[in-house]
Amino acid sequence: MAKPLQALEQRLGHLFSSSSLLTQALTHRSFGVPNNERLEFLGDSVLNCAISQRIYDRFPEMPEGELSRYRANLVNQSMLAEIAAELAIGPMLRLGEGELKTGGAERPSILADAFEALIGAICLDAGFSKASDVVDALFSSRLDATGAAKPGKDSKTTLQEWLQARRMPLPDYHVQRIEGEAHKQVFHVQCEIPQMKIVTLGDGPSRRMAERVAAAKAIALLPKNAGVDA
Repeated sequence: MAKPLQALEQRLGHLFSSSSLLTQALTHRSFGVPNNERLEFLGDSVLNCAISQRIYDRFPEMPEGELSRYRANLVNQSMLAEIAAELAIGPMLRLGEGELKTGGAERPSILADAFEALIGAICLDAGFSKASDVVDALFSSRLDATGAAKPGKDSKTTLQEWLQARRMPLPDYHVQRIEGEAHKQVFHVQCEIPQMKIVTLGDGPSRRMAERVAAAKAIALLPKNAGVDA
């Protein structure tokens, strides 16, 4: 198997027994048949089930409607495309000539579909349990970032609204350092609220996710009667 695909397997945390499944997952319909559309269908279901189980276990008191909104905040085209970009899937996609010329390898819809297809391929290659483990690993920082926030809002928004409601300055976010290779970076960000003497650190695969993790930690340090929905 080509080295770029092996590197992708390492980033995913799964070595394929069937390399043809990996290749198919990276094949857009514009390239030909077989393509990743059926794997995308399967991966979509696996993703929703794995994330649903995770948040169901994590929030035993949360009603069904809020669980649905929470899941939608995690499983959507924007989030999946972001993860696909972090995994450097784009350069490995097999696209037709037209899609190549129009930047299909960077289009969010194509990246999100390919990510779903990869999860579907892992499920076929090694079973649902393994696919669920991969989903957990890839979404762990995102679950942390939204865990302290009201469903439908990320932790940065929740923290900002709480401070604004009390006419307090907004938090300062500073990137302290960036580690790792270009395709697998880890951002370390500090969140500081000087007026409350709160300083937290967050890390994640993107600056935005690291800021959310830091904000979630800051929310956890607010007074117990702060009125922030968890």
